[in-house]
Amino acid sequence: MRTLVISVLLLASPLLAVEPRVQRDIAYAEPKSERQMLDVFAPATGSDHPIVVWIHGGGWRQGDKRGVQAKPQAFVDKGFVFVATNYRFIPQVTVKEMTGDIAKAIRWAHDHAKEFGGNPNSIFVMGHSAGAHLAALVCTDDRYLQAEGLSLALIKGCVPVDTAAYDIPKRFAQSSAEKSSEGKAIFGENDASHRDLSPITYVGKVKPMPAFLILHVADRPDSKAQSEHFAKALNSAGISATVVAAEGKTHGTINSELGLPNDKPTKSLFEFMDRQLK
Repeated sequence: MRTLVISVLLLASPLLAVEPRVQRDIAYAEPKSERQMLDVFAPATGSDHPIVVWIHGGGWRQGDKRGVQAKPQAFVDKGFVFVATNYRFIPQVTVKEMTGDIAKAIRWAHDHAKEFGGNPNSIFVMGHSAGAHLAALVCTDDRYLQAEGLSLALIKGCVPVDTAAYDIPKRFAQSSAEKSSEGKAIFGENDASHRDLSPITYVGKVKPMPAFLILHVADRPDSKAQSEHFAKALNSAGISATVVAAEGKTHGTINSELGLPNDKPTKSLFEFMDRQLK
């Protein structure tokens, strides 16, 4: 009996989690470019697994798809395919072109889903910091996916993690001159460009639009205010949006600890995904 109990405990141990099938550095655009490649982490068996497309942060100027920490294993253990994507940066491209890269990566995940056991019509889009802004923008302004022959209807949910760029004109109005100058180097000099690149601009104007889980650091004033403002607009338009304030986190740890056992934002994340898949 003792041997049986030990065996059961070992089988339940996360240390024995099944290794995902991994494919790295897959080009999603031509000509091939390091900044337009993605990595796929898939369950070893099965089919019709929902897909997560993850967008790294880095201030729209830096970052890499390999900085995913515990996320791939955590999602694969829950039965998801995890796709981590790169994209091009300022100043080589505009934020519009960057968001176009994300749409192309989603298109690749959709078109190749069955090759790695995924469901092409069950995709979640997530990202941290600048990646959170890009995730929210591609999931609200439907022009990016339409340019790739896709519809927002295939997006089951969007999870932006700790950004303060949902309403860029509002952000600039509340920023110092120095921060506004930095922001204009990213989002352009004029109000029309700022509105065009703000996810909140499209709320109530585009249908369908996926449900949102908006995660932010509890004591970071700018992301807290923008998250609540964006969620209020979504809810007012009849779109499901939940805000989770992550206590005891920093802008870095809310990302690096996502996917870890006993992490509260992770628990909220998987509960959200379960609801969207029912």
